[in-house]
Amino acid sequence: MAIAEKLLVRRLGLCDYDGVWQRMKVFTDQRLSSTTDELWFLQHKPVFTLGQAAKTEHLLATGDIPVVKTDRGGQVTYHGPGQLIGYLLFDLKRLKLGVRELVTGIEQSIADLLTSYDIEPEFRRRAPGVYTGGKKIAALGLRVRRGCSYHGLSLNVDMDCEPFGRINPCGFEDLEITQLRELGVSDDVDRVAENLLRHIVTRFGFEQGS
Repeated sequence: MAIAEKLLVRRLGLCDYDGVWQRMKVFTDQRLSSTTDELWFLQHKPVFTLGQAAKTEHLLATGDIPVVKTDRGGQVTYHGPGQLIGYLLFDLKRLKLGVRELVTGIEQSIADLLTSYDIEPEFRRRAPGVYTGGKKIAALGLRVRRGCSYHGLSLNVDMDCEPFGRINPCGFEDLEITQLRELGVSDDVDRVAENLLRHIVTRFGFEQGS
């Protein structure tokens, strides 16, 4: 039986996007084959981010919210307080995971969380992320370098969703957004993070995060 990999969990609070992004890149570039995988939970100050394939035409009226062109996959999205961010800094070679398996594992972890709240998860074949009732509740955006992943997921918990109306979220016109609060979940971002952690640990076969 394979020995479960360890996972170091960092809880970073409310952060500027650029600082965390640079920190992820440095971690990935400097990590060794023996470096413990990490999962960073945090929230971001208001920011629109553009993935590598993003088209600026999907920015409709950004106003005073900054826009950052980043190196993750995917299109345009919004991050802000009340949204749970989970950055997965995993050695995919060591975990014997392909990118598709990583994406599926993240989506299923979020689906497991929603199910625990009696919310029915939905998926779209050509639109990564997790939906419910036809509305998007979680987005994914990843980068793999040197066989290791960074960036990750965003899950709407209890936030101001108005800025999503200033963009075509994930490149889709008229895509509706929802969040846990609107679906009757009273847990705050920190509690949701701890619940999601358990599902990620189970799905990817880690030792219990600390």
